[in-house]
Amino acid sequence: MPLNKNTDYGVVQIKDSAIASAVGKAVSECYGIVGVTNKKVSDSLYSLLKKRNTGRGVVVHNKDNKIKLDIHVIVSYGVKISEVVSELQKRVKYTVEKTFNVDIIEVNVFVESIKEIVDEKS
Repeated sequence: MPLNKNTDYGVVQIKDSAIASAVGKAVSECYGIVGVTNKKVSDSLYSLLKKRNTGRGVVVHNKDNKIKLDIHVIVSYGVKISEVVSELQKRVKYTVEKTFNVDIIEVNVFVESIKEIVDEKS
């Protein structure tokens, strides 16, 4: 269900996919996040964050123009998960609220996997 924003010039509809794309971009800029994955890891292999995958792993719930987000991520081995997730939640909330002028009531982060980053030059 699209988000409806009333303006002086009419109604603007924002699709969930647009919100998911903005969330994906914010997630890609967070330290300690390797990638996003579909809700069920068994559905597909993880997807590294690339421009074409920015909405994958993000579920947008819209109720009365208040947004709840579920983000399924893969974190880097060796990071403090609680700090990475906290920063991710802050960044996503800020980005979506400022970009779309909406209220974010929840940003739920689900750590689906931990991946060790291997340096290919070694």
